[in-house]
Amino acid sequence: MPAIKSVAIIGAGASGAAAASAFAAEKYFDVIRVFERREEPGGTWIYDAVPPKFDLVPGGLPHDIDPPLVIPEVLPATTAPNTQERFSKTPIYDGLTTNVPEIAMSLSDTRFPYGPFVPHWIPKNYIREYFSLHGDDSLLVLNTTVEDISCIHDDSRGAYNRWRLTLRKHDRTRGVDEWWQEKFDAVILANGHYSVPFIPFVTGLPEYLKKFPGRIIHSKSYRTPKVYARKRVLLIGNSASGHDIADQLLKSRDVQHPVYQSRHSRSLWEGDEPPEGLVWKPVIDEYTADGTIVFADGSTLGYEDIDIIIYATGYKPSYPFWNEKANGRALYNYPEGRFQGAFQHTFVGDYPTLGLVGLPRTLTFRSFEYQSIALARLWSGRAAQPLPPIAQQRLWEIQRIKERRQSGKKFHDIEWDTGETDAYLTFLYRLSGLPQLDGTGLTPPILNATTRWAIENIRKYPIIRPTPPRSEHDKVVDGESDWVVVGNWKDSLSFI
Repeated sequence: MPAIKSVAIIGAGASGAAAASAFAAEKYFDVIRVFERREEPGGTWIYDAVPPKFDLVPGGLPHDIDPPLVIPEVLPATTAPNTQERFSKTPIYDGLTTNVPEIAMSLSDTRFPYGPFVPHWIPKNYIREYFSLHGDDSLLVLNTTVEDISCIHDDSRGAYNRWRLTLRKHDRTRGVDEWWQEKFDAVILANGHYSVPFIPFVTGLPEYLKKFPGRIIHSKSYRTPKVYARKRVLLIGNSASGHDIADQLLKSRDVQHPVYQSRHSRSLWEGDEPPEGLVWKPVIDEYTADGTIVFADGSTLGYEDIDIIIYATGYKPSYPFWNEKANGRALYNYPEGRFQGAFQHTFVGDYPTLGLVGLPRTLTFRSFEYQSIALARLWSGRAAQPLPPIAQQRLWEIQRIKERRQSGKKFHDIEWDTGETDAYLTFLYRLSGLPQLDGTGLTPPILNATTRWAIENIRKYPIIRPTPPRSEHDKVVDGESDWVVVGNWKDSLSFI
C-alpha cells in the first residue's frame, strides 16, 4: 500500500469529530483537514430557528433535487454567492431530545453532562467542544463546501488513488464565494444523511402541491406546534420523528384536535388504539383535484378538513460532490438504499482510499469511533489485521443484498437483538487492535455491561405491544419524567 499521509474529512458533525480525533491521535498523517459547510461544528444537531424553505418533489431523489453546482472553468476563482438550494439547514425542532441513553451515545472518552436523554443543544455543544478538547479545532475549515471529488489516476499507486477536491467557501463579509482545489491521499465521507428530505410519490400529489402551495411541508421544516394554532393537521409517518411530532401536537393546546396520522404500519411505540386526540389513518392512495385526500381503506378527508400536511417520511443520503464521470461509477444505489461497494458499512473495496463514517443505523456517536479508529489504523499501516481480499468483501456485499431482500430490512440497518451490532463492532475492534506502546493512537471503546443494560432497558418511549407481555418480567418496572425503565424484553434499535 502506498503511503497515505494526507486525509480530507467531509463534515464536522459527530462522525467528523470522531474521525478527526482518531486520525490526529495516530500522529502519522501530515495533513488532516475537516471541511464543514456550516459556520460551526455540530452537524445535524445545529439548530436553525428559521426553518428551511424548499420545493417538494414527490418521489424525487438527491441526484435530481440536490444536483452538483457548475464549477468555474478556471480555479482559483471568486464568484457571486451561490443561490441554489443546498439543504444545509438542519431538521432540529423545538423540544427535540436524543433517543439513545447518553452512556451509549456519547463518545467513549467524554460523556454528555447528564442524561439519559438530553435536549438538542447538548449534543451540538458537545460536538463543538469535543473538537476543542482534543485540540482538533485547528483542523476545521468552516463555511466551506466540498463541491467535487475526483480520482487522480496514478498507475504507480494501483487502486490507491489520490483525490482532487474542489472547494467553495462563502465569504460573508465580502458577499462572494471563493473556489479552489486541494489534493489528498484519502477521503473520509462523514457528511451525514439527514439533509435532503424525501416524500413518496402519490397519485395527484404533484398537482396538489401546485394548486395548494404551502399546504404541505416536510418535517425538516417543522419547528414548533405553535405555528399550527387552530390548525387541523395531518401527519404522514410514524417513525421516530413522526412519533415525536405527533406527541408534541397532541400535547399542544394550540393545535385543533383531532390530529390525523397516516401510517404504513404500527410502530413499536403504538398499542391497539391511538391516544386521545389522535386519529390513525392508513396510507394515502390519492390526492384529488378538489383537494380531497383518499386513503387506502377508501376513507377521505376533504379540503376543509385539513389545514396543513406534514410529511415525516425521512431523508435520502446525498453526495452531489461525487464526480461519477471522473470516478467511473455512481456512489449510492437509491432503489436498493445502499452505498455501492461498501464492506462492513465502512470500507469501499474498489476505492481503498475512500472511507465511510456514520452511515449505518446503529449506536450513533459511539459506533462512529469504531469506524474512525479502524480506518485510521488501516491507513497508517498499523491495523492489527488486514481487510479480507476484495473478492471476499464483494461476497459480503452480495450476501447481505440477498439477505436484506429476503428479510425486507434495510441494507445499512444493524440490529441489536440478533447480535449483529456485536459482530459488526467486534470486527472493527479486532481490525483496529491496541494503540502503540507509547500511547500513540486511540483504543477502540469497550461495550461493557452497564452500557448494554442502558441500551436494552432505558427508553425514551416505552415499547407498547398489541399482545400481553411474554412474562411478568416484561412489564414497565420504573418510571421517571418522560422516560422509562423497562423489563427484560430486548428489541432492536429501530428508534434511532
